[in-house]
Amino acid sequence: MSGKPLAEREQARPAASAAVEAFIHVLRAADHLGRGVESLLGPARLTGTQYNVLRILRGAGPAGLACREIGARMITRDPDITRLLDRLEKRGLVTRARERRDRRVITARISPAGWRILKSLDRPVAELHEQQMRRLGPRRTRLLIRLLRHLRGQE
Repeated sequence: MSGKPLAEREQARPAASAAVEAFIHVLRAADHLGRGVESLLGPARLTGTQYNVLRILRGAGPAGLACREIGARMITRDPDITRLLDRLEKRGLVTRARERRDRRVITARISPAGWRILKSLDRPVAELHEQQMRRLGPRRTRLLIRLLRHLRGQE
């Protein structure tokens, strides 16, 4: 540690740009919101990533999806979708089958047990998100959505 007083050391550090500060706040907000979801999912023995996969497969319907398609729809990237699906399949929440037309493709589908666990979580998760966004109110929440979509190049 430097022998200089704290105030002098802080002055020597360059001030963070607005871009750096915004980036840090986005990450902190995402962590804060994610911890709330993780604590809600804990009793169901699901991680946020596993929950995301189940929601993706529910949305895909009976046709299911190939691993690469699941990966493309994930909220956060997971380099090992196969291992993630292994854990969900072991719990009976998804099924996988090799396609007859192209044996290289393995399609994952949500199982009835997966549907039940999602159904039991739908309302609590929606209520949690409402609570998490309550401070912003509807107008600011819509503005936040637009800003974040713009940041991601979707507007």
